[in-house]
Amino acid sequence: SITVHEQFIVTSRTIITVFGMTRKEELLQDVVIKFAGDSGDGMQLTGQQFTNNTALLGIDLATFPDFPAEIRAPIGTLPGVSGFQLRFSSDMVYTPGDHCDVLVAMNAAALKVNLKSIKPGGKIIANVDGFDNKNLRLANYPDGVNPLEDGSLDAYDLTTVDVTKLTREALKDFTELGTKERDRAKNMFVLGLIYWMYNRTLDSTIDFLTEKFGKKPVILQSNIKVLQAGYNYGDTTEAFTTRYKVEKARMKSGLYRSIMGNQALSMGLIAASQKSGLPIFLGTYPITPASDILHELSKHKAFGVRTFQAEDEIAGITSAIGASYGGSLGVTTTSGPGMALKSEAMGLAVMLEIPLLIVNIQRGGPSTGLPTKTEQSDLMQAYYGRNGECPMPIIAAATPSDCFDVAYEAVRIAVQHMTPVILLSDGYIANGAEPWKFPVSAELQPIEVKFKKQLDEGEEKFLPYKRDEKLVRPWAVPGTAGLEHRIGGLEKQDVTGNVSYDQDNHQHMVKTRQAKVDKIADYIPLQTLDSGPQKGKVLVLGWGSTYGAIKSAVAELQAEGKAVSHAHLRYVKPFPRNLGEIIKNFDKVLIPEINNGQLVRIIRDEFLVDAKGYNKIMGVPITKSELLDAIEAML
Repeated sequence: SITVHEQFIVTSRTIITVFGMTRKEELLQDVVIKFAGDSGDGMQLTGQQFTNNTALLGIDLATFPDFPAEIRAPIGTLPGVSGFQLRFSSDMVYTPGDHCDVLVAMNAAALKVNLKSIKPGGKIIANVDGFDNKNLRLANYPDGVNPLEDGSLDAYDLTTVDVTKLTREALKDFTELGTKERDRAKNMFVLGLIYWMYNRTLDSTIDFLTEKFGKKPVILQSNIKVLQAGYNYGDTTEAFTTRYKVEKARMKSGLYRSIMGNQALSMGLIAASQKSGLPIFLGTYPITPASDILHELSKHKAFGVRTFQAEDEIAGITSAIGASYGGSLGVTTTSGPGMALKSEAMGLAVMLEIPLLIVNIQRGGPSTGLPTKTEQSDLMQAYYGRNGECPMPIIAAATPSDCFDVAYEAVRIAVQHMTPVILLSDGYIANGAEPWKFPVSAELQPIEVKFKKQLDEGEEKFLPYKRDEKLVRPWAVPGTAGLEHRIGGLEKQDVTGNVSYDQDNHQHMVKTRQAKVDKIADYIPLQTLDSGPQKGKVLVLGWGSTYGAIKSAVAELQAEGKAVSHAHLRYVKPFPRNLGEIIKNFDKVLIPEINNGQLVRIIRDEFLVDAKGYNKIMGVPITKSELLDAIEAML
């Protein structure tokens, strides 16, 4: 039988199992699951494993890991809840979903924090052991109140499972493991149960466990045992009467893998290194949420990657500047607080006019702020956050897989225009995952690099600030005979590069450095509309991680016949040459941002248009439903 629901189409058929129980199997189009528990309950690993399993089946997906800033947050408390949200669908997916179909709550705090995000009638799978008196008290429930027993969850499909007890029972023969060690495997029981619910096999996770714990047979076998116990529990208990299946998504043919933003960014850097012939030098200092780039690049020494974990942010960027001066591809990674510390050295790179890539994985601020929560917090800092007139091109990633292309393009701009480049991503993109149809090496455009290796014919002396038609100065590697020259942070005389305090020269150099960055607009693609008519009522203009929510909301309104269009910026400075023309074709412009309104101020200033902002600053992404309301209010 085929039943049409509001959110998805369900095909049901009845199955009689060998245990005599009646089972239904439903074919779903779209599912949102959230795993939530203490930061030590392994919810991130559980979500990642289910994500990888989903990707292997060719199902489209998007994820949103959400975890506390503390390395080990207080057990059982509301601030200590760690969550992993995953949306998977047989249709194209652009967001991790506004609300959950299924919530797995390992304790009372996880339920309390996430209850508002569950759809009416959604399924809650609750670990009974996490709702004892101690956990209820830590989650700030009143004395004597247990949400699993007081009827407050009657609007949902509640299933209670004593995950802790069942895990310990599965491991009763592993006498070498104590209670604490056994309880660490609870997430595997949950994962096995969810695999059963969604008609999956355990093979991908067993392979993962074997690779990770192959040299620790007790840990390996205990985790596999609990994983199988969770799967078998779903198969034999009467608490679960329905299994679900989501078909493969209708995506372009090709070879796909699941990729997270920081992984894709790292691979983009390596690809750019190979195509340019420049070895990568990463000089950096660990900071959330950028540290995974250091971890990933350090695995790839075979590709000529050198990674240096410096003693602080300043040493990280200055070592990268030295590498670029020496003819390598200098890269430094950080987040907002580190950008502030790097600002003087960024000015040095602008004065030297050498290639450098500064990667800012943005997070909530100011100061330490919200280290693990996403925010588009640093666009103004990227534009203006340095002393003096210090222009730098800025490029922004829109999705996890887009990080590959953006990193590749940032390197091209840096080396072909002899300038430091700021690449903006954020925690949502960096830690989120999606299927990625990765390119074949031959499909990547080569990145041409020109080193000056000798004096030109008729050139008596090397002139390090003599410019070409792009206003780009030559790149001369130290030690090249005849090309000795002076560098430093003091103002340069035009052409010669000598130190100069001349007032006319300073104004000329300030204008020239700005013109060089502005001229990059001649070497980047024109702006296009992501969807919608070329002229209309409302243009929704976005940048960065708002892409999925904007695309989804605009598509829904376009299906209703509304005159709405969507444009998304990759090149944030300089803007594409035709952006002003696009903006003028619409009656109203809405700019959604996960900040207090930064791009909207720049657009108003640059194009003198009365653009309106939609701003959310809660450490979580903007949802499709929120944008639908904001856009409809402008129509």
